[in-house]
Amino acid sequence: MIAFVKGILEMKFNNYVVIETAGIGYKIFMSEKAIENIGNIGDTVKVHTHYHVREDDISLYGFLTNEELKMFELLLGVSGIGAKSALTMLSNITPSSFALAVITNDTSKLVKIPGVGAKSAARIVLELKDKLKTMEAVENANENNKIQQIEIDNNKVSEAISALQVLGYNRKEIEKALEKIDKNGLSLEDIIRKALAMLGR
Repeated sequence: MIAFVKGILEMKFNNYVVIETAGIGYKIFMSEKAIENIGNIGDTVKVHTHYHVREDDISLYGFLTNEELKMFELLLGVSGIGAKSALTMLSNITPSSFALAVITNDTSKLVKIPGVGAKSAARIVLELKDKLKTMEAVENANENNKIQQIEIDNNKVSEAISALQVLGYNRKEIEKALEKIDKNGLSLEDIIRKALAMLGR
């Protein structure tokens, strides 16, 4: 409903900011990390937003990047994960690290996040990997299985593709971004980060 808010940063608090635009002050909940990095009072800022509606609450959540927004919305789709828990996760893990943890079943990385126990970590990985498999099946069918193969370091590239799909990008646009990256000597997470930078343009 509201894709983003751009305006003057009027106030900063522990868990939300107020951005004034066209004479209206928007109270936007954000992660602690995002609030630290958003800028100073009086700056013109832009945040991507999620309009969250429940029976007893209507709130606006803000993110500095599309990847953070996508990660937040993915987490909301996991049973037992609410908006506050999702924001806490965003303060403690980057979207690229999160996606990598999901596709490599690295629950040990997730349990380091405050409030995420072993069961929650396992559920996040299971549900999001299941979602990824469904997405891949649909995309493979749509492409009629004619997917370009990237020759350089196929295993690493394949994992990078899966991680980026977790964050909501389709395989075709991911492959285009990866083709432009010199992957020699890069770690898997570095490849994911560079691809995210290109996809976010």
